[in-house]
Amino acid sequence: MRHVSRRLWLGSGLATCGYLAAVAWPVVNRPKPRLLPATPGPDWPQCVAARPDANPRGVPIPNGEKTYAVIFGKGDEVFAGLTNLLSVKKIGAGHFTGIGALSSATLGWFDAAHKAYRNIPISEQVELISLIGDLGLVSGAPQIHTHGAVGFPDGRVRGGHLLHAFVWPTLEVFFTALPQAW
Repeated sequence: MRHVSRRLWLGSGLATCGYLAAVAWPVVNRPKPRLLPATPGPDWPQCVAARPDANPRGVPIPNGEKTYAVIFGKGDEVFAGLTNLLSVKKIGAGHFTGIGALSSATLGWFDAAHKAYRNIPISEQVELISLIGDLGLVSGAPQIHTHGAVGFPDGRVRGGHLLHAFVWPTLEVFFTALPQAW
């Protein structure tokens, strides 16, 4: 087995990320990220990767599951893109994971005493170390539940319930749709 140095290994990974961000999924003339209400609404931006014309490809699995690779570009808001994917593909249940980078985000920590989330604002570019979540129906409407961990340039990490996030430069999400809602 050939030994690969950490520098070579990291360099090849960074080169791939740079290529994907700059060449494979270019997004031109994107508006700068703006703060939006915590609840998605009609004024939220559409995710380029989740638009019907972007055609996320599904991979059929024998048990009825289908996995979509959804690639977000600069300035996309994560929940707007996921919500649009669910609507376009008529998905009622599933789970997802993702990695990438963000320009800003708000994480939350649930304060049981106050029965509300306490915001953990992120106002600088960070690596999205882990994104994990699921989707189910609540009173017949899709409900996305997401947690994330972000890494800062100095190695600090913060995590919690993801309340909103803006992508920079890219985010890759793999969404597995389940055959029926739960």
